[in-house]
Amino acid sequence: MPLSANGQANLKTHLSILRDSSERFANTAAFKIPSVESTSNGRWDTITFKQFYDDVELCARYWARQLNIRGNVPPKSVVGLWIGGYTYSDVLHIYGISKAGYIPQLFSLRLPNPTVVYELLQKAGAKALVCDNGMLSVIADRTKDSPVPIFTALSFSEISLSSESLVEEVHNSYLISEEHPVDPSECAFVFHTSGSTSGSPKLVPCNYRWLDAVARKAGQLCVPIGPNGQDVSTWIGSMCHIGQTTMLLCLMQYGTCIVQPKRFPFSPDELTAMVEHCNVNRIWQFSAFFSAHLRAARQNPDFLRLLASLDEITTCGMALPKEDQDFAYNSGMNLQEIFGSTELGGSTLISIGGKDPNTRRHLRPLTGLSYEFRPIRNTTGEDYPDLENAGYHSTNRLLEFVVLPESGDCPDTSLRNPEDGVFHTGDLFIEVGPERYIFAGRDDDWIKTENSLRCDTKSIEDNARVSCGSLISECIVIGTGRPSPVLFVESTAAGAEEKNKLKKAIWRKIRHFHIRRFIHESITSADMIIVVPLGSLPRTASKGSIRRKAVEEEYKAQLDKLYGVANL
Repeated sequence: MPLSANGQANLKTHLSILRDSSERFANTAAFKIPSVESTSNGRWDTITFKQFYDDVELCARYWARQLNIRGNVPPKSVVGLWIGGYTYSDVLHIYGISKAGYIPQLFSLRLPNPTVVYELLQKAGAKALVCDNGMLSVIADRTKDSPVPIFTALSFSEISLSSESLVEEVHNSYLISEEHPVDPSECAFVFHTSGSTSGSPKLVPCNYRWLDAVARKAGQLCVPIGPNGQDVSTWIGSMCHIGQTTMLLCLMQYGTCIVQPKRFPFSPDELTAMVEHCNVNRIWQFSAFFSAHLRAARQNPDFLRLLASLDEITTCGMALPKEDQDFAYNSGMNLQEIFGSTELGGSTLISIGGKDPNTRRHLRPLTGLSYEFRPIRNTTGEDYPDLENAGYHSTNRLLEFVVLPESGDCPDTSLRNPEDGVFHTGDLFIEVGPERYIFAGRDDDWIKTENSLRCDTKSIEDNARVSCGSLISECIVIGTGRPSPVLFVESTAAGAEEKNKLKKAIWRKIRHFHIRRFIHESITSADMIIVVPLGSLPRTASKGSIRRKAVEEEYKAQLDKLYGVANL
């Protein structure tokens, strides 16, 4: 790692990378954002890297004035941001607050309960909360409960109207200099786990050592492959989640242009427009959303040809179903899969690719980090009935992916195992060759939903059993790759009317439990409860455990109809 003149490590940060990119790629497009003058699919405005840097600086002056000068919020304080995270203005607020000397704590709109947000602000020691107008209107009657003052995130177009006064009132001493070395142990961001534990997400503090390690993964993930030396890629998700934040961190280093869709997830028509009007050549997308594009491509030869023409398609969040992967490869698509997690910066393993159908989806760990695959002891295949690769149930082949403390991307000590000091991901793999692995499920009851956010199924099941008592005989939660989970319950109820009454009764008893949870990990209504006959759900032979994946497969048609998935 390079050292500065005073011997301190020169760590890569989001702000130093932005400064460097603004100098190296000054007049190159950093973003394409939907034109405010057009609602059709054909207009995007260009933001250059130099403009991006200047806009962040202006936004930083605004927040230095609002928080420091007028709000008396001490520099280096944690400041919560409860915003969408899908727009250029949102990026400016996050980077601007950071450059103003504060630590952004990022909240997803998928966490709609202000009580939980207020609790997390207190846990992080936050001194302020920033909300956009949309969120302020949602929590209007709860703002008085906030433990910290609330500030409004104006649109950047509103902030820019006062640019002259901001330059005059807020001098450079209020802003962070990218040339000043940072303390590796100092906190840069606070994110949250994407699933709740004991009714609340966990804090994920990210220090500058971690940020530097994540930024240095770019050389293994983001080297341009476009014909003119610049890639044009798509926005992957909210800046309030780690995926988009670290993707921007990596792509900036190579001058990649990121196109903002008009809506998320973007449709095949909008992807077509982004390719035609913005020259998108490389897309990054969560697997469930890309599967939807493949369903459309099966029925639309023109769209299929468009996907095949892209230089690369990278899917992440969860494994792409084998039938989708085979279809993509056989159709000539250049496919790459990434495996990772929130706590590790989104990327830890990458598929080796190639033309061999037997090896192309094998994963290899990124280099330059300290990872291990440790055997799972004292288990049998029956303990993991839903492993994706059912042919590898031998206990000596199951390996847990762990991250050693010396690895730069090892998360905060609060998230590590207190007994051995390492970070246990809970992700299981099978080694199929030297440094080659296949994902084989998890060692717990967590699943990943459509946008790759996590859901603790066991906590939902346990709550249903305790709350509903004799109303249900047995239950299981499913929802891998779906927008939100579904609760299956076994009961003696017969007939549609009796089943509907039971579903409503169950919903009334479990509703309070779900109020505190992310939308993607909540049973959102009685419609998301499915009643089936007693003993009808598929089980393992010896222990009689309900097989989660088998339930998903057996009831796929009913679930597709429930979620409104077109059967193409």
